[in-house]
Amino acid sequence: MPLTAQQIDLAVTIDRYVNQVVARGGGEEELLRSMADHMGAFKQLLDTCSRGEMDLLCQRYDGFYRFAKLLETLAQGIADGTIPVPPEG
Repeated sequence: MPLTAQQIDLAVTIDRYVNQVVARGGGEEELLRSMADHMGAFKQLLDTCSRGEMDLLCQRYDGFYRFAKLLETLAQGIADGTIPVPPEG
């Protein structure tokens, strides 16, 4: 199914945010500190896009790809224990 205008708008918003951070000289650390504002949009895309559609968005928008890759790296690090997570409670 083709991407909707809303899905493209969400991806473009994330892409612009990442590109602005990078243009100011920021890197992954700054992205991590400020990415919470865009997590809702990313989650919405995860919920409404197929894997192929997410891949297409990553191909089209470098900033979106960087955002997704950073989240993937975090998730993998948490899963394999290389990134410690404080216990709940």
